Amino acid sequence: MLLVVGVALAGGVVWRRGPLAAGSRLLLAGAGVGFVLVGLAPADVNENQHVLGALLIMGTGNIGLLLAAFSLTDRPAGPLHWGTGLLGGAVIAAFGLFLTEHHLGLGMGGMERVAVFPLLVWALAVGVHGLVRRPDRRPEAKSAQRLAQPLRR
Repeated sequence: MLLVVGVALAGGVVWRRGPLAAGSRLLLAGAGVGFVLVGLAPADVNENQHVLGALLIMGTGNIGLLLAAFSLTDRPAGPLHWGTGLLGGAVIAAFGLFLTEHHLGLGMGGMERVAVFPLLVWALAVGVHGLVRRPDRRPEAKSAQRLAQPLRR
């Protein structure tokens, strides 16, 4: 649920405006719902619900992560931008390998984790970045901040 809440609350801090960002946020929220389903139903308890949740995570979450590479604002540092793109491409490839049952010696569960965990790492990195980011120090941003403040007398 924290992924859903985080995607909803990050708004203009992390995301651009527009349909691409909205689509990315919606897909990532779908992954959050998938995490809830997987957590509520381990594979040995309710395999169908677990598979549905896993497909939500790997399908919507990984596509959302790839779209996020083009949907982030300019505020996140360069490594977060290109890292998002690299992770997005890697998890899409891992998802494809998982679906085609090419587990690269990791087994089904290992490949499933390779296709899922980078999304969690990315969400953690973006969340930490949002918490610790410094105020914008560009001259035009400073003048905009001064204009937004009420006049003191």
